[in-house]
Amino acid sequence: MSAERRHDLLVIIPAWNEEVALPGVIAEVLATLGGTADAVVVSDGSTDRTAALARDAGVTVLDLPINLGVGGAMRAGFVYAVRYGYSYAVQLDADGQHDPSEVPVMLECARATGADLVIGARFAGKGDYSVRGPRHWAMRVLSVILSRVSGTRLTDTTSGFKLYNRRALAVFSQDYPAEYLGDTIEALVVAKRSGLRVRQVAVRMRPRAGGEPSHNPLKAARFLLRAFLALGIALSRPNRAAPGAVPPSEDQEGRR
Repeated sequence: MSAERRHDLLVIIPAWNEEVALPGVIAEVLATLGGTADAVVVSDGSTDRTAALARDAGVTVLDLPINLGVGGAMRAGFVYAVRYGYSYAVQLDADGQHDPSEVPVMLECARATGADLVIGARFAGKGDYSVRGPRHWAMRVLSVILSRVSGTRLTDTTSGFKLYNRRALAVFSQDYPAEYLGDTIEALVVAKRSGLRVRQVAVRMRPRAGGEPSHNPLKAARFLLRAFLALGIALSRPNRAAPGAVPPSEDQEGRR
């Protein structure tokens, strides 16, 4: 693990057995953001060549001994970001869906609006990424509910493409949900209850370069059930104030 920080932005790539797609993702990150950002791959208990390939590509690797899920992997990345003093960190998934060229758009949104957490939204009028069937309606329902909870209009509450500033990193390095969907749904509730400003910006996303997405009705129903369970857990948690964060009552941002 390298402790050298060259830039203020850290790209965190959580990866579990992503040896197929990861090399291409790292190459694209370095080509697109190498002059403005550092990168760390969090190998989440991978049993394939994920960690070795990341090291071969010349990026920092956090090699977790067991699989903790996306939430656990991201929390390790947040701890790393805080320890080495990064001003911003962005989550970029290892399956190739997230386009590194959209990161500057998210960074500009954070700076222009004072947002602590910026969501790269798939369904906000940019690109042609789509989800159909029961899963689409499940995500619509979640967006309506979480827009009310967070106090800002959100169209893609399950997006993993997110950018965090120092205040958000301070919160999530200590309190980031590791349960299924906790890193998306519950994290938004934690952010708002911690006084963090949450915003979204439209981004393009691509089909995944590895893995198999699922769209059948049974899995969509299971997704919806788990999502509402995660939301119920999140709403039952106590508030925690973030260092320097704005109290929710003072955050009156308009719809984006």
